[in-house]
Order: sequence, then structure tokens, then C-alpha cells
Amino acid sequence: MKPAPTAATLHQLRTELESKPLFRISSTYMKTLPRDKSDTLLLLGACSMVLLPHFLHLSWWISLLCGGLLLWRAWITLRGQRLPPMWLLLPLAALVMGAVRLDYGTWFGRDAGVAMLTLLLTFKLLEMRARRDLFVTLLLSFFLLLTTFFYSQSILSLIWMIATLALLLTAQLSFQYTGAVPPLRQRLRLGGVILAMALPLTLVLFLVFPRIQGPLWGLPGDAHGGRTGLSDSMTPGNISQLALSDDIAFRVKFAEAAPAPAKRYWRGVVLNDFDGRTWTQGRFSRAAIDTTEHMQQVSMPAASNPSGLLAHQQITLEPNGQRWLFALETPQLAPLLDGAQTRLTADHQIRAERIINERVRYDVVSNLGPVPATEFTTNEQQRSLALPPGFNPRTQEFAASLRKKWPDDAALVNSVLNFFHRENFSYTLEPPLLGKNSVDDFLFSSRAGFCEHYASSFVVLMRAAGIPARVVTGYQGGEINPVDDMMTVRQSDAHAWAEVWLPPRGWVRADPTAAVAPNRIETQLSNVLPRSFFGGLLDAAPGQSNWWSALSGGVALLRANWEALGNGWNQWVLNYTPARQMGFMHWLGLDEMDWRTLSILMLAIITVAVASVTLPLLLARSKSKPLDTVYSALCAQMARRGLSRNKHEGPTTYGRRLCASDSPLSPAAKIAVQRFMALYENLQYGAESSAAHGTDHKPPAPLIAQLKLLLSQCR
Repeated sequence: MKPAPTAATLHQLRTELESKPLFRISSTYMKTLPRDKSDTLLLLGACSMVLLPHFLHLSWWISLLCGGLLLWRAWITLRGQRLPPMWLLLPLAALVMGAVRLDYGTWFGRDAGVAMLTLLLTFKLLEMRARRDLFVTLLLSFFLLLTTFFYSQSILSLIWMIATLALLLTAQLSFQYTGAVPPLRQRLRLGGVILAMALPLTLVLFLVFPRIQGPLWGLPGDAHGGRTGLSDSMTPGNISQLALSDDIAFRVKFAEAAPAPAKRYWRGVVLNDFDGRTWTQGRFSRAAIDTTEHMQQVSMPAASNPSGLLAHQQITLEPNGQRWLFALETPQLAPLLDGAQTRLTADHQIRAERIINERVRYDVVSNLGPVPATEFTTNEQQRSLALPPGFNPRTQEFAASLRKKWPDDAALVNSVLNFFHRENFSYTLEPPLLGKNSVDDFLFSSRAGFCEHYASSFVVLMRAAGIPARVVTGYQGGEINPVDDMMTVRQSDAHAWAEVWLPPRGWVRADPTAAVAPNRIETQLSNVLPRSFFGGLLDAAPGQSNWWSALSGGVALLRANWEALGNGWNQWVLNYTPARQMGFMHWLGLDEMDWRTLSILMLAIITVAVASVTLPLLLARSKSKPLDTVYSALCAQMARRGLSRNKHEGPTTYGRRLCASDSPLSPAAKIAVQRFMALYENLQYGAESSAAHGTDHKPPAPLIAQLKLLLSQCR
């Protein structure tokens, strides 16, 4: 037998082990915190990662309360204090649920439901008194993690959710260990492996599981709340609210070269009715163009376009909660939207049959040149000249004087545009408040406003002069991403302009904003507005232009790469619609199979995916050695007789205790135990051991049979 290690040897071994960083961290961690505290803090960290994304959209008091409860629970864990009693938690929970009802007006719906779940999770953390409560908390965390997709499906959200899921799995694994617990790094690695094992099956289900348009259940009314963008009406101030929004409205891919900035007018909604303050579409909708051509899907050809008047666009529109689609002026055909019909109205609006609550993609062709005049009925003319009575008398007088001076309509339009350009008008996001006669106040008093102020006053002035006019809202501009050559149009590009009827040309665009601030049309909005809105705090100081330009260029390049990556994610993952799935199935040659065959095929693919994960695990599973199996059988046999082996006992010590004078075993059984232990020690540690013959050495079968015979005699 080997001599027992001395105290100096043990001290040297401990010093060498503690010099390793992982052991030092784990040893210090286990010294300072017992296992129950460390596991609880790990669970609190995972729950905090689940809750953190929801703090961006919850009411401030809910975020503050949840954060306070998490800190309270961490303090209780670190201090080793008792959890709060139920007589305190129940009234507090009831009070909080009542506050949710008062804040959201309901206990149901997306926002109220998520608020309730976040509060339930934080209160459950203060009520974990049994092992069952731990797993209830974990399951509630998994469910709440899924609700993050209600608000964001970006790549950042996915990365955060994967990291959170791995930490939740690690916390769940930590509670499963009954003996020694591996280091945190090893548990994190195991949680990541479990997560990776689900990826093949996830990919198969994503590609082949039948997709439907919309969710499997009816969503509440606020499920698509929080959408930003243009509305179907225009009031002074509502477009300027979007000027500081960096959110993406849509992305565009051109088959040809992108048009010049001055031609990037993205047509949206046409507004005809005016009540003195607000422009609306009115209760009479335009008749749709009834042609057979607009039933066909527009493609993206690389056809020649020598005149440059046609623009083929593939537009990826972000969800906006409205029905209309955007296109460059003037769209020629109504596109198909996921195989569904859209309507191209007589005033060149594109309207979908459903509200756009998810990202959509469509192809459209626009004419950038003059549009032939269409029939202009008397009813349409009256609608395009109507003004509410009793509003803006000074504007009426000014229009009458202009009409006397300029009998020709085109000359009158140019004179008004020159008036905006010549007089002291300013382009600003903070115009003064306007009274009842808003156009009078703007034209003759404040002379400061945003695009909606200029478009509204121009149309009112035209109608007062007898020229049919209307307001058009949409977007103007867009920047090319140099990484993927996609044009990005943001909410800050929201714009309003006017159209006037000039026979025989028909409807002609007139943009008074271009007369006041030409840079707004040619360049970005940030180059037009005062520095207090864009970059005022980031202007380069004297002598800093070189490094500041380099920093700005680096940030711009990083942003372009990130947006290109996000666009690829949107196109290939989030835009995997039923139509694209059918195209994928057609590419596989499976589009003509019936549902029974497809179900069997999907089941077979899932089986292969599961087998690809489980079979390597089964093959790599460590098999028990015959020698260990026989020794374990002896230990189990003795345990049934009340002689269980202690964890610190080796075969020699255990055998001595079994053969002691006070042992309940019979003399024959004690002799068999002595022979068993002697033979086992020789095979395991002696001359017949694997250490003496190599790691793959197996004891001879006759010796294993002799051990089994002795085992049968130990009863």
C-alpha cells in the first residue's frame, strides 16, 4: 500500500490547485456563499434578464416596483433573512393588480397581460418556499421570455433571448444536482449545449411546419399598438412629431439606378377634405382603376429604361397599422401583397385589403415623368375647391388679389411659390401656436412652420383663388446603404406636399417646402433644421474636424453594416411568409403532395433531426465496467441489510466494518465478504488492475465470475 500523504504534501497540492484561476474563483465563491444562496442569486440574475426588455415599454411605476422587488429578494438572500409573510404579500399583490386595472383600463390584452406576468414573476420570487416553487418560477420565466417577441423581433432581441434562455437553463440545472455541483462555467457550457441540441429540430420546424397568415389565436385589440408613422389625416404638428424619429418606414431595392433626391417623393395618402384645421380623406373613397393588368404581380426586370422615367421598386414596408402602401410617384400598377389583391385608386393611392400589422414586401413600377391628364368630373372639381365657411378671411382676400393680378393658373401657382421663397418664411419644428384662422395666422403672422403648415396653407390659398388643389402625404428622400445598395426611408423623411389641377397637364405636384427650404428636398432633414435638433451637442469644435470626421465616418459605416444585417434578417427570416414557404416546397418538389404525405415527411424529418442529436449522446454514454457493476451490487445488497457504505469508505474500510464482531452478517457471509474485498482490491488496484496493464485492460472473465460467486455467498 502507498504511504499516506503528509501534511506538507497536502498543503503543496492545495496551493497548486488554488493557483488556477477557475478553481480560485470557484473556491472563493463557494466559501462566501452557500449553495442555496448562489443558486438563488443565479435564478434572480436569469429573471432580471427576462424582465429587462419589458422595462422599455411597461409603465414607469411597474418597472420601478419590479426592480425594487428584485433588489429586496437579493438582499434577503444575501442576508439569510426570512421571506416576507403571506399576510403582507397578498394585500400588496391585490393592490398592485388593482393599479394595473386603473392604469391600463383592463386586465386583458397585450400590454396589461405582460404587465400582470412581470408582476406575478417578481412576487413569486418572494414566495419560493419549496422546490416546486422554484420550477414554477422557471416555467413562468420561460413563458414571459416568449412575450418579448410581441414588441421586438430584431437580431438584438434574438441574441438577448438566447443568452437569457441559456442562463435560465443553467439555473434549472443548478437546482437538479443532489451532490457536488460543477463550477458555474461548466454549468453554463452544459446549458449552452442543451440549447444547441434544439437547433436542428427548430430549423426543421421553421422551414417545413405549415405557416399561416397571422397567429393561431385571436389577438387582443392592443396587440399591434405602438405603431408609429403617418396617419390618414393631417393636422399642423402631427408630421413634425416624426421628424426626430430614426425608425425605418420602409426599405427599397431598385432594379435600375436610384432616382435623384429631388424625385424621391413616396406617395402615400391623398387628403381632400378640410374643416378649418384638419385635412382628411373624406367619406367618399376614390374609385379603383379596373384593369386586368393590375391583377398581375409586378416583377423586378433588368430591362432597359433609356428615358429613365420608369422606376422598378421592391419595397419592404415596416408594420404601421394602416392600409396604404407607398411607392414613388406615380405608381402604374397595383401590386400583389402576399398573393392578395390591392387597389390602385384614381388619385394613385395604393390600398391593401388588410391592415399592415406585419412586415410586407411588394414590387411596384412608378412613372417619374409627366402623367397624362385623366377625366376630371364636376363632382371631383367641387370637392377639390371646397373650403369651410367662416375661416381665414385674410387668405380669401389675398387669393382674390392674386387672381386679379394673375389670370393664368400656372402663373398664379408660380407667384405663390415665389411668395414663399421671397418673404421671410422659416422652416422649423417649433412653430408658434395657431388660432382658429390657422392659415391667416401662418401666412401673415408667424411665418414659421413645418411641411404640413406650408402644404395646408398653399392648398387653401389655391382653392381660394379658384384652382383645384389637394394635399398629399408620404415621404420625401431616402439614403442609400453602401453595404447592400438598399435605400432606407425613415420616419424623419415624412413629408407633405400639394397637387394642383392645371389643364391640360392634369394634376401637377407643387411643393412649397422646396421654395422655402430647398435643401430639405436635396439633402437630409438634418442639414435644414437648426442644430438644436440634430447634432447640436455633437458639433465638432475648432481644431477637431479631422478626428471628428473620422469618428463620424466610422459610426456611419458601422450603422450601415448593422442596418444591412438587419435587412437580411428581415428578408430571409422574418419575411418567411406562407408564399415563400410554398416556393421553398416547390423548389424541393413537394408542392404536389397531399397533407398526409407532407405530414409523414415532416415526421420523418423531425425523427432524423432528433436522432442526429440523441444517437451521439447514446453512443458516447459511459458504460459501466463489469468490475464496478459487481462492487455496486455488493454495496446495494449490504444496504438492504442496513449496512450502507459511507461516501468516505473505501473497500478495505468498508470490508472491516462488514466483518466486525457486531456485524449482523453470518460467519460464512463474513468470510465471503473478506474474500470478495481481497479479490476486488487486487483486480482494481493490484497487479491485475488497469493501471498495471493499461487503461483499456479488462479483468479476466474467470475472475469476474469468481467475484459474482462470492457475491452470492455474502447473503
